[in-house]
Amino acid sequence: MALRLTGSHILEPEHHSDPERGDDHAESSSSEDEDDDEDLNWDDWVSDSLAKRPCKSLFENRTFDTVQEALLYDETTHGFSLKAITERLGLDPYKRIRLINWIRKEHPSSSDVAALTGSELFFTSDEYLKPSLEDDPLLQIEPDDWTDSDEDEELEKPDAPKDLASATRRIQALQRKLEQAKQDLVYYRQFVSQRLNLAGLSDELKKSNESSSSTHVAVPLRDDDSHYFQSYAENDIHSVMINDKVRTASYAKYILSNQDVFKDAVVMDVGCGTGILSLFAAKAGAKRVFAIDASDIAEKAQQIIKDNDLDNVITLIRGKVEDINLPEGYEKVDIIVSEWMGYALLYESMLDSVLHARDRFLRAGGIMAPSQTQMMFALCEAGELFKERIGFWSDVYGFDLSAMAKDVYEDAVVDVVGPETVVSEPVVIKDLYLGDITPKQLDFSSSFKLVSTSERRIKVHSFVLYFDTFFTSTGEPIPPDTDVYIIKEGDSVLAEVWPLGGRPYQARRMSSGSPLKGKGRPKVTSFSTGPASMPTHWKQTIFFLREPITVAEGTIVEGTFKCKKRSENSRELDVEIHYTVKDPENASEPGDIFVQLYKVR
Repeated sequence: MALRLTGSHILEPEHHSDPERGDDHAESSSSEDEDDDEDLNWDDWVSDSLAKRPCKSLFENRTFDTVQEALLYDETTHGFSLKAITERLGLDPYKRIRLINWIRKEHPSSSDVAALTGSELFFTSDEYLKPSLEDDPLLQIEPDDWTDSDEDEELEKPDAPKDLASATRRIQALQRKLEQAKQDLVYYRQFVSQRLNLAGLSDELKKSNESSSSTHVAVPLRDDDSHYFQSYAENDIHSVMINDKVRTASYAKYILSNQDVFKDAVVMDVGCGTGILSLFAAKAGAKRVFAIDASDIAEKAQQIIKDNDLDNVITLIRGKVEDINLPEGYEKVDIIVSEWMGYALLYESMLDSVLHARDRFLRAGGIMAPSQTQMMFALCEAGELFKERIGFWSDVYGFDLSAMAKDVYEDAVVDVVGPETVVSEPVVIKDLYLGDITPKQLDFSSSFKLVSTSERRIKVHSFVLYFDTFFTSTGEPIPPDTDVYIIKEGDSVLAEVWPLGGRPYQARRMSSGSPLKGKGRPKVTSFSTGPASMPTHWKQTIFFLREPITVAEGTIVEGTFKCKKRSENSRELDVEIHYTVKDPENASEPGDIFVQLYKVR
């Protein structure tokens, strides 16, 4: 038996300090760190001279010589006091920073600002921690610094103290300033640690509570959630998803053609993004829709809901679904709708959050939409894609650059392959019924048997994985004989004119998977992300083989497909494929076993 393992499963060794480099190096490194920290101390943000720097009005394109002059102008001309609203709303330093940046970026009137309650979304958005005006002195001083004090005057005297009493006052004032700066630095570190979940910063914060002599900041650990939610804050990714007609039209088809299901229902949209699914649910007659999202896209979703006059039905809740609570009077929902699927179905691990929402918020007998997904697996010739990604490196202007192709075998490739490249009937390697599957079951091992359908002898360069998605009107599993609906270019489901203004939806023809066969069968809507379908933004997931398989009609490729979350990043996947190739005439004879490991990231 030949067992072939790639090196991708071996963990990279952790980098430790080299003992042979000696203590002198450690001391030098420590000294350099301290020097770096001194270059980035709190005085970069808070200094005694800030109040005397030029400052722009919050409401006009007019600059004044000092902060105090600018604030006084806004107060006398526009009737707006930054200090007063900070005290009235009880703003901490970071909400005050967001307020200033929001005013400078969005240009509201002074009356609009005066009407704020402190509960607006921008007060919790990291977007408004970014300065709207470069080097804005208003962001760098505390409210207490907006007016002169005897202590400030004492510190600003250019002459040395002339007697013991004045020297003592000067020393005490400096000590108070130093302690305030230290407290501000600790507060800043606490804020960063809480917002970004940096374990290294948290450890260093504990040290700073014991001794304020060091300002060294530990190297932060990677945080899977922060990067994930930040990636969904931009417009581009939502444009790609909404313009995926197979995806969006299928969701619209299910929701708007099942108005008897959604009428007067309480719906939760997990990971709402722009809120498009929530809008569909509201138009289908839902009594109340809770749109949940933890990324900054929630701010735009809130505006979209308002612009479409649906804020009386849809309530946006900002936060992770694991942490939020429903408004008073609501404990359970009737339907949970979510577009949680990632590359290879499980990439990004959003399904874990959807299942948490199911267990916590879905009433008994409630509906999950989609209700079921199936991971499909097949042989793929992928000759053209192999040439594009791997083969061409072997001869580049007469040079061998094939070393560039080695890493391609270690990572799954997300791309589109044509239906003619699939040379076996696909098999289901994981069937996920969302009514009862658990997060633990998302790490799995499944056996497979693929039989070549190629009429001639060819080389197979890869396996291909994709998924099919099913919605049922009752939330129950699909009947065993249900075929997924394959959407082609020009399909009527893509050309439906969806009614606006609450008018009932009238389908032109049935396009929801298999036709209904007998009483009691649920109404099924479905779509595929496979090569036979119109391409989707999920494309297909390709696992290139280091050793191509030569197959003819009837050749059997069987083995085991293993999938689990990566230990380095829980939103990525580790895939391990064990397989053997058998001639159909000698299928009983044991063959060599090949093992290949991949990352989906």
